[in-house]
Amino acid sequence: MDPATPRLETQQTPEGLTLRALGAWTAAGLTNPPAWEPLAAQLHTLAARPAGASAPASVRWDLQQIDRLDYLGAQVLWSSWGQDWPAQLESDPEQRAMLETVARLTCSPLPPRRADWTEPLVVLGGRLLALLDHAKGLVRLIGQLLLDIIRLARRPRQGPWRDLSGHLYHMGATALPITALVGFLIGVVLAYLISQQLRQFGADAFIVNILGISLIRELGPVLAAILIAGRTGSAITAQIGVMRVTEELDAMRVMGIARGFRLVMPRALALAVVLPLISVWTTIAALLGGMLAANVSMGVTSSFFINALPAAVGVANLTLATAKSVVFGLLIALVGCHYGLRVKPNTESLGQGTTASVVTSITVVILVDALFAVLFKNVGI
Repeated sequence: MDPATPRLETQQTPEGLTLRALGAWTAAGLTNPPAWEPLAAQLHTLAARPAGASAPASVRWDLQQIDRLDYLGAQVLWSSWGQDWPAQLESDPEQRAMLETVARLTCSPLPPRRADWTEPLVVLGGRLLALLDHAKGLVRLIGQLLLDIIRLARRPRQGPWRDLSGHLYHMGATALPITALVGFLIGVVLAYLISQQLRQFGADAFIVNILGISLIRELGPVLAAILIAGRTGSAITAQIGVMRVTEELDAMRVMGIARGFRLVMPRALALAVVLPLISVWTTIAALLGGMLAANVSMGVTSSFFINALPAAVGVANLTLATAKSVVFGLLIALVGCHYGLRVKPNTESLGQGTTASVVTSITVVILVDALFAVLFKNVGI
């Protein structure tokens, strides 16, 4: 055995049991599992007792043979004594001073708090109040947006057109590759899954109807909105949140620049214009993927697919999809701005706000899409 290994030697004397500590009682020695495990078992057997209990008078502790002792070793000894001095203790002055410091700074653990029956009600009430606070802030943001649009209509020369054009490019043009790729793959997957079922009934031609209705009316707008919510909604929250951290929002208030007119309105209008176009782009890519997969798996030619699509899907479906996309764009921009303006001037709040913005935006998109599906269930079908 290594002489530096912390250990206890027991010796039975006429005066009683003597416990002699040997080795290095330091953090390096005590955190070594092969050395700590037998020592912990020995301490538990020989010296463990409830905190505050008196030390047996027949047990004598000898610490003078310890090679090195640090505060972790002193804490181990103090805890093994039940946070009370043993009746018989032999130690050096330095060891005694270290043990007295540990004894003075050691606190007994608090008793476990018993949960009150009202605690779940308090938590639920707090979350409901937080939800109402977010709803109130979002309604205020919508009202301010309407006032800013009226101001823009009255004085178009004062509008932030340069900001609007920049947002149109960053939110729209740069999102085309990823939305086209995801839409194309979704169309391929849907066509392969649908073909497996339609082939059993010999209804191969109806793949055009199913793909057309599902992609143009529902999946295209929703898929584009979810991608934009994760991509652009988080960027909006991060941009405005960083302005809060760097105190740019405070500077705008001091200079008399309206935050809603220069920050919220350009992003909301840009996303309301861009998202319908991205929705159509995503839908076209998904239809191309579905047409290719239908041709490969079922032999449905591209010419038949293109000629049968207008008869299978009415124009009302495209109109409804466009209207939904406008609403989705406005909501994603408003949610992103809402969480961005609520960011506190620290990086932790910025990360939490960005995450909450993405989750809320996707949830709002799905809820609003379900509402559109219920309200317009007889339109275009």
